[in-house]
Amino acid sequence: MNCQTVKDVEVKGKRVLVRVDFNVPIDSKGNVMNDTRIVKTLPTIQYLVKQGARTILMTHLGRPKSKKDVQFSLKFVAERLSKILKQPVKFVPDCIGPSVSKITSALKNGEVALLENVRFYSEEEKNDAEFSKSLASLGEIYVNDAFGAAHRAHASTAGIARYLPSVAGLLLAKEVEYFDRVLGNPDRPFAAILGGSKVVDKIKVIENLMTKVDYLLVGGAMAYTFLKARGYKIGNSKFDFEGFEIAKQILEKAKQSKIQFVLPLDHIIAETVTETAKSDISEIDIPDGWMGVDIGPKTVERFQAALSKAKTIVWNGPLGVFEIKPFSNGTRAIAEHLASLKDTTTVIGGGETAAAIAELGLEDKMSHVSTGGGASLEYLEGRVLPGIEALAKQARREKVAK
Repeated sequence: MNCQTVKDVEVKGKRVLVRVDFNVPIDSKGNVMNDTRIVKTLPTIQYLVKQGARTILMTHLGRPKSKKDVQFSLKFVAERLSKILKQPVKFVPDCIGPSVSKITSALKNGEVALLENVRFYSEEEKNDAEFSKSLASLGEIYVNDAFGAAHRAHASTAGIARYLPSVAGLLLAKEVEYFDRVLGNPDRPFAAILGGSKVVDKIKVIENLMTKVDYLLVGGAMAYTFLKARGYKIGNSKFDFEGFEIAKQILEKAKQSKIQFVLPLDHIIAETVTETAKSDISEIDIPDGWMGVDIGPKTVERFQAALSKAKTIVWNGPLGVFEIKPFSNGTRAIAEHLASLKDTTTVIGGGETAAAIAELGLEDKMSHVSTGGGASLEYLEGRVLPGIEALAKQARREKVAK
């Protein structure tokens, strides 16, 4: 990464403005239902506390439609962070303005504050320059530790970096390190596993990975469009009409390349996508009236055999309807297989795949589980993320200034 991290700058006694990703689920009583994103940012926050910085955290929560909405207040997030951090976290009931400046300026070394939801202002998502300046005025150093929001060119993720010395947080740096490693210089063989619903949603990822991987394993609902493109029957399975011609083109490219493009050999099929649905195992052709809901046992074995040869693996997208237990075996079996591999770098894309790994209790068995769903997807597409590019640009400006 072409920028410094928080460990490369002096932070003691400084007001350090940190963009975190605390976009966590909260129930109607204000209970944080999943604090994974909060916990993942702890190394950066704890480092700043230990170094005697005056830490000011900012984040978005949900989609409040650019107005104050108690449903999306960060008050309860501040309370949860206090418990996890084991020290008080001052909740600031706004994110800009004189009252906010007064509270944050009064912070003592080692203290932590959390600003109110930046998306209460429409200027945040517009990447408004004046709003960026108002946020920047609260700090002396800017740290971006929100990989999950790094694909958004918003004021708190990109615009603010124009007005303050800017560095990466420890989580953001770790995310970039792993994705750069697997995409830039992977140990080989390199395998990618892709799931999800639509080919069109993953087309750029597929095209980018096909130039880099040795094995490309495709499962999930997306696989049925590819199977139909190969002439197989898919019954009532999900079919991406828009992506059908694209799937044909991808298969032709795969045939001409040296990579192994691996599709399911068999399927778990059901009449409906429900817990109590009648289900069965089908060979590669799926009969009419049935739909594919998971990869079958032969496919699990084939996927495991390919993955056993790999030294680098990246996975984005569950391989079946994981949230319904009878259709979760394929995802579980592949996750457990990855967890058993030795001397293999395993990187899990965010979103549903990360949630599945967490639910299975296998997070600590993987090399890296990303906190960014959309961000990890765009990184796998080979795109430059605005939040990361903003840090790199600021680093270049500072280098020129010196």
